[in-house]
Amino acid sequence: MGKKASLSGGAGPEQSVEARPGAVSRVNAEHYRWGHECDAWHLVKDPQLTVIEELIPPGAAEVRHYHQKAQQFFYVLSGEAIMEVEGDPVLVPAGSGIRIMPGVRHQIRNPSSSPLRLLVISHPPSHGDKWTE
Repeated sequence: MGKKASLSGGAGPEQSVEARPGAVSRVNAEHYRWGHECDAWHLVKDPQLTVIEELIPPGAAEVRHYHQKAQQFFYVLSGEAIMEVEGDPVLVPAGSGIRIMPGVRHQIRNPSSSPLRLLVISHPPSHGDKWTE
């Protein structure tokens, strides 16, 4: 998030507002790795919302899991994904997405021979809310 700036209105109390944010991309976002050779970048990371860009290599998958609190929206930018939802496979091609509600078991995988690039939007953030049982 941007830095807070203090503005004084002269006669009134000071107000705290967000400083004007800059553009965010994989170049300047916080990066981490997960699974086997999967990359992720936090494009938005705050207590109520995360937007993560992920790059999943051919054949890779995450573990089947669910979130107790977080709902998620997976939007495929390039490539295609198979999202297993409660045991049923759903093809998610580029330019489309799928919403996963709290408590729904899911697993994303890249079945193709090309990298899968997608956005994962979570509300509230899903880190620390991942259950595999």
